[in-house]
Amino acid sequence: MASFTIPQKIYHGPGSLENLKEVTGQKALIVIGGGSMKRLGFLDKTINLLQEAGIASVVFEGVEADPSVNTVMKGLELCNSENPDLIVGLGGCSAIDAAKAMWVFYEYPDATFEEITAPFTIKPLRNKARFVAIPSTSGTGTEATCVAVITDTAKGIKHPLVSYEICPDIAIVDGELAKSMPANITANTGMDALSHDVEAVVAALASTYSDTMALRSIRTIFDTLPQACANGEDMAARQAMHDASCMAGMAFSNAILGIIHSISHQIGGMFGVPHGRANAILMPNVIRFNSQATDKYELMAQELGKETAEEFAVEVEKLRRTVGIEDSFKAYGIAPEAWQEKLDAMVTNALADPCTGTNPRQPSAEEMKQIFECCFNGEVVTF
Repeated sequence: MASFTIPQKIYHGPGSLENLKEVTGQKALIVIGGGSMKRLGFLDKTINLLQEAGIASVVFEGVEADPSVNTVMKGLELCNSENPDLIVGLGGCSAIDAAKAMWVFYEYPDATFEEITAPFTIKPLRNKARFVAIPSTSGTGTEATCVAVITDTAKGIKHPLVSYEICPDIAIVDGELAKSMPANITANTGMDALSHDVEAVVAALASTYSDTMALRSIRTIFDTLPQACANGEDMAARQAMHDASCMAGMAFSNAILGIIHSISHQIGGMFGVPHGRANAILMPNVIRFNSQATDKYELMAQELGKETAEEFAVEVEKLRRTVGIEDSFKAYGIAPEAWQEKLDAMVTNALADPCTGTNPRQPSAEEMKQIFECCFNGEVVTF
C-alpha cells in the first residue's frame, strides 16, 4: 500500500495570489527573505488580500539564503508572542523553508532540531496553525514538498527536515512573482526542477502518480525554460515554469531522489556552486550511470520525441548549453588542486547521503569517485 501527499489546495495561474482572499483565519505570520517581495510590492499585496479575508498580519523578514537555526528561533519568538493561526511563507525557497521550521517549533516548543531531523519523525501539526506557501522562484517546488533545510551555522551542519506533516496546506503558484528573476537564476532553478523530475521517475518510491507529474513537467521545462531565460517578461513561459516546478516538487516529494542530489549536496557545500547549476552539470552523466539499472529514461526520452537514455542525456546537455550552464565543474571555475583535496571526503559523504539509498543503481565508492571526476573534467560516463 502506498500514498501520495500533496497540498490540500493549489491555486495556480497569473494573478492567483488573489485567492488569498478565500483563506480563513484570524492572524497570519508572513515570513519573507531579503526584501525583494517587499520591494516589488508583493508583501503589501499579500497583507491587503489577507485583510480583505478578515485576517490580520505580522511580518518576519530577513531570512538569509541558507536559513539558519538562529533565524528560525527568532521567528519562533514572534510566533509565540503573536499566536498566529496561519503561517505564510512568501518568496524564495529559503523563506518558505524557514517558515516550515518555525511552524514545527511553534506547535512543539520543547522539540529540538536533533529530534526532528530523523526522517518522518515530526509529530502531527495543525493544532495551532495551517501553512500557506507562495513561491517566487521556479525550482525547488518547496510549496508542495515534505522537505525543508535549515543550517546550524555554529556547527556547520545542514539539518534536512523530511516529513509529510510539513507539506503546505495551500500552495499559490503565481508566475507573476517570478518575473523579476534574472536569467542565470531562472536557468539554475529551472534545471533544479528538471533534476527533481529526472530523479523522481527512476527513484525507489516512484509510482504512476509521481511519474505522471514528472513526465509532464519534463516536457514543459524543455519547451519553456529557454524562453523564460531569454525573456523574463514572457508570462506564459514564467507561469509554465512555475507550474512545472510545482509538479516536480510533488513528484520528488513522494518518489524521493537519487545521486544527482547526493553529489550536488557535497559540491554545493564545499565550493558554493548553486544547487541547480551543480545538478545540471551532474545530470547527463548520472543518467548514463543509472541507465544500466533502469529503462525508465526511455519514457523521458519519448516526451522529447527520442527513444534512448543516451539520447535523453544528450538533450539535457543541449538544454544546459542553451541556458548558459557549463558542462563541467572545472569550466565552472573550481581549481583542480582544491577539487582533489576535497574529493575523498565528498565521495564518502555522497555515499552516506540519504538520497543515495533511493537511487536505482547503488554505486561503489570507486564508481562514485569516477562520476565526480568525469563531471569535474567534462568527460562522459561509460561504466
